[in-house]
Amino acid sequence: MLEDRVLLWKFKAGSKEAFCRIYEKYVNDLLTLAANLLGDATGAEDVVQDVFVKFVESARKFRLTGSLKGYLAACVANRARDCIRRNKRQQNVRLGQAEQIAPEPESPVQLVMRSEELERVSCAMTQLPYEQREAVVLRLHGDLRFRQIAKLQNVSIKTVLSRYRYGLNRLRWILNGEVRK
Repeated sequence: MLEDRVLLWKFKAGSKEAFCRIYEKYVNDLLTLAANLLGDATGAEDVVQDVFVKFVESARKFRLTGSLKGYLAACVANRARDCIRRNKRQQNVRLGQAEQIAPEPESPVQLVMRSEELERVSCAMTQLPYEQREAVVLRLHGDLRFRQIAKLQNVSIKTVLSRYRYGLNRLRWILNGEVRK
């Protein structure tokens, strides 16, 4: 958090290195978030790129009140929601191309296992209503608090908690109880 404040201060003063560090620090998490929300790796890249372009354009007047990662995740979620509306997509979007950015696996067997697990979870996520999927993804991948998600979705905290709980329960049911709290 302190590092983000220093980076942001340097970035607002015109430091390209500070922006590069912010970008490098958060781009993978934001790509994962966008890919899980959109179900489209190319669209996810476009959304994240747009968020960073707008971030640069608004640098001088930008004021951070919470965490930088939370702010960027909220921007990605808003942009993804706009993209979905614009493209008139239905709730069940295919997440087969979504990829969790992770460190190199220790062996080819682990890579295959992760790939299979990711595919199963991604397919299960497509079966969730969009509001539940968004609550789950923003909480788990975006590290947003329920209060932040409620504000973002323009609903009460209890509604977000319900969406999150119902989303996890549905994922457990779809995956035959293999997903743990």
